[in-house]
Amino acid sequence: MRLLVLGTGRMADENTAAFAAIDGVELAACVDLDHAKATEFAARHSIPHAFASLDDALNAVQVDAVANATPDPAHFPTTMQVLDAGLHIFCEKPLATNHADAATMTARAQETGVINGVNLTYRNVSALQKAREIIASGALGDLRHFSASYLQSWLTQPAWGDWKTDPTWLWRLSTEHGSNGVAGDIGIHIFDFLTYAASSDIQAISPLLTTFDKAPGNRIGDYNLDANDSMVLTAQLGNGASGVIHATRYAPGHLNDLSLKIFGTQGGLELTNEGPLGTLKACTGDDQVAIQWRDVPLSPVKTNYQRFAQAVQTGTPMTPNFADATRLQAVIDATLAPDTGLQPIPS
Repeated sequence: MRLLVLGTGRMADENTAAFAAIDGVELAACVDLDHAKATEFAARHSIPHAFASLDDALNAVQVDAVANATPDPAHFPTTMQVLDAGLHIFCEKPLATNHADAATMTARAQETGVINGVNLTYRNVSALQKAREIIASGALGDLRHFSASYLQSWLTQPAWGDWKTDPTWLWRLSTEHGSNGVAGDIGIHIFDFLTYAASSDIQAISPLLTTFDKAPGNRIGDYNLDANDSMVLTAQLGNGASGVIHATRYAPGHLNDLSLKIFGTQGGLELTNEGPLGTLKACTGDDQVAIQWRDVPLSPVKTNYQRFAQAVQTGTPMTPNFADATRLQAVIDATLAPDTGLQPIPS
């Protein structure tokens, strides 16, 4: 698989390193509107060709697939261009900045028949894959309740850099720069963490979003810091289970922590993304009476990058794909809607 990397930021670095480690993947070219950045990126990753436009790259180099690691607002136009070229595509999350665009991208991908994938990172967590398997087996009975959280702390400490001076982080706080705040940036991950484990989509929500003052006038330079910083919502799944989902960047002591507690009529699971495999505990069967929790053994699983490469090489569909991300985008749109109260999620 000859691969073109679109974008040269932090996630492009991660995409490139991951794909370079897969047998059969050849890094053929990279693109950034800033040609100097593209050239530096190409040199750093031993990529033979660097371009300042996607048009130039597609006209000059023959590739099989594109890894789209551009900023969120660029996902729609660039992905549509890739799809029109008939190339397989692996796109960063969120697929788009709204449900209508995501649905259009999905429909076009299905029309062209190309392999399409979305980098919902925590599908790579072994604990999540095992939890889905356990729930699907019926070991928890009928699902009834859940509590899901995604906690980050980069607005309170500098582990990832100084957000007040770094555009890498400032744009995530500004709707003018294409950010949907916590709901769009990390909310999509915890929505997926829950719904993938439960094998059931979110059907209705009641959200509360909060934006905190972070600078004088809530502005730093060109960035109006108006995107939501904290998200709390009650939700109901298609299988009838209900619960709470919350996410924030104001959680000191939590660098990048996802957790899910999910309960059914015959047992419960608790899982996190902690460590190389995540963690998973179960209370099922006779352990319910003693209220005994046991660690569930975990084994490594394939990454999204490996699944995409394999899908292209074998011509078989992969998950997570555009359709998966579009369903999650519907939840994000409903979370951002100005109306309050219980809101149905469009199919």
